[in-house]
Amino acid sequence: MSTQFTRRGFLGSAAAVGGATAWTVNGPGAALARAAEPGNRVPGAETVTVGRDDPRYQDLVSRGFNGRFRGRPDAVHLVHSADQVVDVVNKAVQGGRRVAVRSGGHCFEGFVDDPAVRAVIDMSQMREVSYDPRRRAFAVEPGATLGEVYRTLYLNWGVTLPAGVCPQVGVGGHVLGGGYGPLSRREGVVTDHLYAVEVVVVDKAGRARRVVATREESDPNHDLWWAHTGGGGGNFGVVTRYWFRSPGATGDDPAKLLPKAPGSSLRYVVTWQWSDLTERAFSRILANHGEWHMRNSDARSPYAVMHSVFYLNNRAGGQIVLEVQIDGGVAGAEGLVDNYVGALGEGVGLKPAVERTAEPWLRATLANRYDTAGYDRTKSKGAYLRKPWSGPQIATLYRHLSADSQIWGEVSLYSYGGKVNSVPETATATAQRASVVKVWMSVTWKDAAQDDANVQWLRELYRDVFAETGGVPVPGDATEGTFINYPDIDLLDPKWNTSGVPWHTLYYKGNYPRLQQVKARWDPRDTFRHALSVRLPG
Repeated sequence: MSTQFTRRGFLGSAAAVGGATAWTVNGPGAALARAAEPGNRVPGAETVTVGRDDPRYQDLVSRGFNGRFRGRPDAVHLVHSADQVVDVVNKAVQGGRRVAVRSGGHCFEGFVDDPAVRAVIDMSQMREVSYDPRRRAFAVEPGATLGEVYRTLYLNWGVTLPAGVCPQVGVGGHVLGGGYGPLSRREGVVTDHLYAVEVVVVDKAGRARRVVATREESDPNHDLWWAHTGGGGGNFGVVTRYWFRSPGATGDDPAKLLPKAPGSSLRYVVTWQWSDLTERAFSRILANHGEWHMRNSDARSPYAVMHSVFYLNNRAGGQIVLEVQIDGGVAGAEGLVDNYVGALGEGVGLKPAVERTAEPWLRATLANRYDTAGYDRTKSKGAYLRKPWSGPQIATLYRHLSADSQIWGEVSLYSYGGKVNSVPETATATAQRASVVKVWMSVTWKDAAQDDANVQWLRELYRDVFAETGGVPVPGDATEGTFINYPDIDLLDPKWNTSGVPWHTLYYKGNYPRLQQVKARWDPRDTFRHALSVRLPG
């Protein structure tokens, strides 16, 4: 947790997510949910097209998370239905205008803000969360934020999804990239619970239409569903609705069709000050962290119910911080966390500060708001670890993070594995199914004049940590590539990726050829594209 803002949040953030807060809910908890936030969906609203001369334009084009990028499309189209999306896409294709989609705007790269994009489809007004009895699944529109989804599912039916921790992030791209969160070790990634998806696609003749694809093997559109279980945003079409139901769930009682939400959340915050950390202490803590995850990341482990994030802030942040979260209703929950914290401190010789809190689960979940405090320029990189960091890697991390610097950077280590790794890597487009830790490296700053220095700092850190595999986490015995919801265009650049392994193998492993076949069938004109989008075959 860097001192300028709290990092508690970006578990699986993504391109094309979230927006302002509004509610459309059904069921006995509807009144309570509506009372919590102002504003509901506008029924019967038409598409709102906002051009450059409209005073609303600057608000809409500056809605992206990363302040490094600002687009200048001809227009932003706020849509309220799938039919309106079809109409906007048809007109864009007919007019030869490049189109991009934004739900919440938390993309780390400038895909939506690409200067070539002439029409932005803003999904933020499509945010309904409801139960669909015909499909026995929960319907969620892409503009809904994770906070809206959590509140609605919990208050109405007592269920939830194993998605990200930041409530401002939207569903749109978060789901597409295979988002994850504090419940993923227990329940898998969010797309493991995706039953169906409605997508606006464009055929070879340039005509847009709606298609529904499901998990059912007999569905002729099954391949389109599969591509949306981790294939990433901006590849195949425009998602206008998701349906969620857990695999194996039976009956028509909504309360039994998704994971049951915890009743309470027990959270530990464990802090070591940089002023106390020697290289030996730092190295021992990281070695202990990696070894513990190797021993305790099986789906049958009693620790599969526990999640942690280890924020390795650089010295400018003043401290490194471990946050641990567990369902307070689990038998022996405090003992599990105490054992974990004790294992990390074994042989270190330093006593960290430990803060414990217990809150109702929904309150704790919705409190994880992400505030940049003006530090809205950012660069990110990711990795999956199958094994602990090696000794040379830990030494490299210490060298970069301990140096005196005016740059605010960090390496975040997220507990992974558990139920995630019980799914075959080809069953969904989320191919990384053997890792025990997920890594997010990031740097944030305010001043555009500091762009080059900050980006260079992170590039060099990443290159040096993965020096033995060409500067990137090549899929193999120790690492398993990286996460498409942490997009990084440096992976295209042979200066920073000297491994000889293409970017798409790092993100999708062996699933990429199948994604290309889906692309050829459903987006044969390459209407939906960006720097890291799935390419057409050949």
